[in-house]
Amino acid sequence: MADIIKRNKALSVSPLKASSSLGAALAFLGIRDSIAMLHGAQGCTAYGKIYLIGHFREPVALQTTAMDQVSTIMGSDENVVEGLKTLYDKFQPALVGIPTTGLSETQGADVNGAVATFRKAHPECFKTAVVPVETPDYVGSLEAGFAKAVYEMINRLVPEAKKKGGVATNRQVNILVNASLTPADIDEIKDMVEAFGLLPIVLPDLSTSLDGHLDEKDFNPLTTGGTCVGDFEILHKASATIVIGASMAPAADLLLERTGVPDHRFDHLMGLEAMDRFILTLHDLTGRPVPKRIERHRQQLQDAMLDTHFNLGMGRAAVAADPDLLKAFSDLLAGMGCELVAAVAPSNSALLKQVFAKEVKIGDLQELEKFAEAGGADLLIGNAHCAASAERLGLPLLRAGFPQYDRMGASSRCWVGYKGSKQTLFDLANLLIETEQGAVEPYRSIYAQVQDREGESHGPDQPHAHFGGWHH
Repeated sequence: MADIIKRNKALSVSPLKASSSLGAALAFLGIRDSIAMLHGAQGCTAYGKIYLIGHFREPVALQTTAMDQVSTIMGSDENVVEGLKTLYDKFQPALVGIPTTGLSETQGADVNGAVATFRKAHPECFKTAVVPVETPDYVGSLEAGFAKAVYEMINRLVPEAKKKGGVATNRQVNILVNASLTPADIDEIKDMVEAFGLLPIVLPDLSTSLDGHLDEKDFNPLTTGGTCVGDFEILHKASATIVIGASMAPAADLLLERTGVPDHRFDHLMGLEAMDRFILTLHDLTGRPVPKRIERHRQQLQDAMLDTHFNLGMGRAAVAADPDLLKAFSDLLAGMGCELVAAVAPSNSALLKQVFAKEVKIGDLQELEKFAEAGGADLLIGNAHCAASAERLGLPLLRAGFPQYDRMGASSRCWVGYKGSKQTLFDLANLLIETEQGAVEPYRSIYAQVQDREGESHGPDQPHAHFGGWHH
């Protein structure tokens, strides 16, 4: 078990975390015909919107209650009521999410009371679901805000099942996904689930809303894809719920309590061991044999592990990420014999104790640099904010997590599944090959060892086996 080193500084230098308000807004973007309205100042929304647009390279619609000096002091409930009415009159959204910010939480705003006032004053707006969620910037991180938003959506939109336990023969499965999964990740998960003849309902589903596609309209003020609000009412009919990410445990507990549908929980879906568990679960749920193409993908991952272990084995990595993603990379690297010499997370979680590292630091990128240098790291893994740290340390950087504003294709990058894990191993190995710590010298050493052994076995006058035929 890793030791958790808590914050001991009065301020963050080169901050790592994205706010929980932003995480909640991201979750609402996975619901069809929805919009998030952050309860705070205009800057709170504008700042987060910049990162969302830069990461996904898509127009992202966010609204704000636009708290100013007067409403901050005198009360901001009216801002919420007016904002909801304006959104309904202009767009008729299926759902409006209201993440709070540090400003409104510090003020002590009663968002639930404001929503009740809105419902009483405007009964004609009953078709729009409203989901407030408490996500102050100073508590948790993007991952925690995302999980809280999903919890509140389940709390307000999933009815108590009259007959609990789901329908064992139903092909429907519910899938709760965490904040670290990209639209391409969710697509890959749905493909694997559908390969077993199952029908997935993903909460929330970014794979159809932020996957990077041209719509018929030039601009839409609401999300153009995602999970339908009506799907929340049929979650009790599923045969099972699949939960991906430890951060989703509270939401999974609530869904289990409401519907009684049995669930199967996974910390992540990266690496051979995690994926084998996932595929075996799908096999057990359906009784169907594993599709040949999935077996093929597994064999390709096994081959990639053999190909890259000369580079990654005995390597030393530094990772900065939210707890779920940090745990995923920890397991993937450990499976390749790569040591995690520096692990930094922006917020605490019980999951961090399971990370394959001596200690996990709750902190910022300044501390990542300190631990990475002390541990002799060969490479860094983290979001785009880590680029400056990697340059100062002279180490290659694998960009992972949110945000990635300095590269294209973040939403199209698949990390999970056999295929995603294979590509991640190749990317890590290629980064090392491009540096002085790469695989050139290990391969030369292996070649010399083979030559020595062949010389011993055949003698100097005997023909040697061709090195190119010596595999792994």
